[in-house]
Formats: sequence, C-alpha cells, structure tokens
Amino acid sequence: MRAAVQRVSRCRVTVDGSVVGQIGAGLLVLLGVGKTDNEAAADYLVDKIIGLRIFEDAEGKMNLSVQDSGGALLVVSQFTLYGDVRRGKRPSFDAAARPEEAKRLYEYFVARVRAAGLRCETGQFQAMMEVELVNSGPVTILLDSEKAF
Repeated sequence: MRAAVQRVSRCRVTVDGSVVGQIGAGLLVLLGVGKTDNEAAADYLVDKIIGLRIFEDAEGKMNLSVQDSGGALLVVSQFTLYGDVRRGKRPSFDAAARPEEAKRLYEYFVARVRAAGLRCETGQFQAMMEVELVNSGPVTILLDSEKAF
C-alpha cells in the first residue's frame, strides 16, 4: 500500500462539481492499493500516518501528530500511485489491486482512521475527482508498506 501524505491548511475533493469531502487543517492522504496488500499493510500505514510528527509545536518544531494537533484527514483513493514507467512513457498499472479488493482495503483503512478517533473525510472511489489543497509548509511524505516488512 502506498500513500502520499500532505500536511494541509485546507483541502477538498469534488465530483461533478459537488464537494464530497473537505477538511481544514490536517492531512490529505492519497492512497494506492497494490495487488499483494492486505489488512496488515493498511494497519501499518494508518498507525504510521496518524502518528507522523509533522505539525509544529509551540516552539515551531515539527513535533506533533495529526492527533495531537486536532487535525482531520481527507483520504482519496489513487491507484496511479502504482503507475510503473520504467519501460516507456505510458504507465503500467499491473501492480495495482483489482478495483473490488482496492475498495475493500480503502474502506478498511478509512474505518481504522475513524476508529482511532479522528475525523476522516473521503473522496469517491473510482470517480473522476478534483482535489484542491493548500499544502502547508509544504510538507509531503511518501510511504510504502512494502518497505516496512
């Protein structure tokens, strides 16, 4: 499972001109699910993401997590995180999970974030979405569960 995590002051996702999810300060999580991913991969990423100390404390040092700072998450599925362009210039998505399994693990991930007590908004799975954000910092962290095990 792969995630691009961006610290934001605000962000929202729209589908066909309608807002389907939005947050103020917190994290935008672009989440991709791979063919070999499972609940353990999702658990690892949830724990890592909600514990990332990338919010500033009173001294201006990145020392607080999204939980500590009272922020929220906006989680958007993005299978293109599994795009492989090592051969040619057109990405191959062979390593991405099939839509049914990707949706199941995406929903599992969101449920785990909410079970941790955090507000979690979402995009719309398999929809053409527009994501607007103000990246605070900018701070962007790339995570891959395969590199954890």
